[in-house]
Amino acid sequence: MGGNNTKIRFLAKQTYEALSTEFPDSTCSLDYDCPQNLAIRGILSAQCTDKRVNITATDLFGRYSDMKLIAYEDPAVIADIIKPCGLTVSKTRSVIAFARKMTEEWGGTVPNDVDMLMEVPGIGRKIANLIVGEIYGTPAVVVDTHCKRVMRRIGITDSDDPARVEKDIMKVFPEEQWIKIGHLSVDLGRKYCTAKSPKCDECPLASFCKRRI
Repeated sequence: MGGNNTKIRFLAKQTYEALSTEFPDSTCSLDYDCPQNLAIRGILSAQCTDKRVNITATDLFGRYSDMKLIAYEDPAVIADIIKPCGLTVSKTRSVIAFARKMTEEWGGTVPNDVDMLMEVPGIGRKIANLIVGEIYGTPAVVVDTHCKRVMRRIGITDSDDPARVEKDIMKVFPEEQWIKIGHLSVDLGRKYCTAKSPKCDECPLASFCKRRI
């Protein structure tokens, strides 16, 4: 983004420190106990709350303990299980496509490769970055609606385009903070920096947020 890069780096430092203090236990809000379960939850999360995704995915994995079972199940059966998450037709197709990639091409292992993950319909850059960052510790930035909104308001970016926001974050936050800043942004967006009627007076970033000064 435009402006003095040194000032924006300092702004990023202030942001990370303030958010880490406010949300010391910030973590991924999607439950998972293995890479493939996180990936499936990521697919189901499109236009759906993480709470609903976690409930539905628990039901799905309770019935199918192996990706092979999902890969060759009747799509109508999978659709019935994941229906509460919405977008049932496309998500059913994506879940099965992912399961088949796992069993037919990836040897049962989720790849630590964003481009390979994005070959699966329903896995965009956001979810691919989440998987490689959360599972493998690969430096990656997850730009969801919360992250995009708060980073623009704070002054880290001047764009609404997720790809541009990702690049702007990568320029000013150290690599080791990339995954965590995504989680912290979600926490801020949910508690204070809401899309409508943000609680600016209570926000831990109020003293330096671009929206406030």
